[in-house]
Amino acid sequence: MSCLKGLLTSCLVLASVMSWAKAVPISLDKTKVKLPEETAKEPPQSVDTGLHYDRYLREVIDFLEKDQHFREKLHNTDMEDIKQGKLAKELDFVSHHVRTKLDELKRQEVSRLRTLIKAKQDIEGGNDIAVDHQALLKQFEYLNHMNPHTFEVEDLDRLIKSATNDLENYDKERHEEFKRYEMMKEHERREHLKTLDEEDRRKEEEHYEEMKKKHADHPKVNHPGSKNQLKEVWEEADGLDPEDFDPKTFFNLHDSNGDGFFDEQELEALFTKELEKIYDPTNEEDDMVEMEEERLRMREHVMNEVDTNKDRLVSLDEFLVATKKKEFLEPDSWETLEQNQAYTDEEMREFEEHLVRQEEDLNQKASDLQKQREDLERQQEQLNAQKIELQQAVEHMERLKTQNVPSPPETHFEGNAVPESLGHDQPPEHQPLPPGHQQQQHHDVPPNQQDLGQEHKNIPQENQPLPPGHNSPPQDSPKMPLDHNNVP
Repeated sequence: MSCLKGLLTSCLVLASVMSWAKAVPISLDKTKVKLPEETAKEPPQSVDTGLHYDRYLREVIDFLEKDQHFREKLHNTDMEDIKQGKLAKELDFVSHHVRTKLDELKRQEVSRLRTLIKAKQDIEGGNDIAVDHQALLKQFEYLNHMNPHTFEVEDLDRLIKSATNDLENYDKERHEEFKRYEMMKEHERREHLKTLDEEDRRKEEEHYEEMKKKHADHPKVNHPGSKNQLKEVWEEADGLDPEDFDPKTFFNLHDSNGDGFFDEQELEALFTKELEKIYDPTNEEDDMVEMEEERLRMREHVMNEVDTNKDRLVSLDEFLVATKKKEFLEPDSWETLEQNQAYTDEEMREFEEHLVRQEEDLNQKASDLQKQREDLERQQEQLNAQKIELQQAVEHMERLKTQNVPSPPETHFEGNAVPESLGHDQPPEHQPLPPGHQQQQHHDVPPNQQDLGQEHKNIPQENQPLPPGHNSPPQDSPKMPLDHNNVP
């Protein structure tokens, strides 16, 4: 079971390293930073691995440890066999009780993932969109999403491989992150120098070189995991006579949890005395972020030399074998970080070019956002103007209502009656005429004669009074045709 336990322990170390890295930003006062050896003296707390499937991983391993058959198969299994899937095949032989519990754990995990996916969809505004859980679950490689009900061999294989890969990738990502940190620190120093005049720039450069020299001026650092390094811990940390150094006793003294293995965290604790030779949190020239990178470099080096089965644990047997090697008795000198720059000149040049491109992109985005803001402001002004016009129109209507202005009476016209408002040049029908005028009859008068102008006023109309000396023809006598031959 040491392999699975080593896997879980490595996850715990990963979590502690991640927590430490997040706890030491560049701008913090290094004198107030709590170092890992200080936190080790505090009461133990439940540490999260940092993996999003931390709880699922823990519970699966805990239940597998309870199966006797599985423990026996793991006795001589190394991490390479586990990576190749040989361990997962033994799942078919575990007890029914354990398999039932593993099925339940998987169903709970799938349900948890589906809930998270649905919550994410809701937050992103996709409430009305049907969620394809099977498609989304594909991104979670540590379980077989096609079978959400039972824990099978493939599930254990996926879980182990995913956790192992995540840890290995973390080491690579950690080195890259530290490299970016160092390059950014150098970039900011160079940018600061550009803001200074020649005299201040010279002083700043001199101060920088002085700090580098002070940091490099430290006692010799022993090779991590060597006899000299462990004897120093034996003498200064354990208070024992260096002449009585015994590897087996040393191992038992520093196996903090007494499980028969050095895990990564227990190994890192062995390097504290060496790191104190190089780094002091009260010194301006010492960077605590660099100290943690140095610590992890030491741990990786010892693991590569001593952890022969690559289970991320150092057993007592592995430790005792390593103490008999030449590298343990006569090691090479250890090169610290100041002797090994984290980046090359080419990497620094590419990094600064990348920063320039990022700045240009940000400036372009800022310009685009400014234009969008101006467009929105213009649209808002137009809307405000329209709002004012509408308000004025409403106020005008309200004033008319409050003044009680009567509406014009509604006029109904019958037949061919003409409204009074239509013209005053022609007297309306039935309107009294001036004295001396008689009501004109318009019967049988062609329409074109009614509209004649002033030049036709002397034309006698039918029923119009005749001048003196003229007799009006009888009204009822018939009209006779005129005979021109009988005219006298």
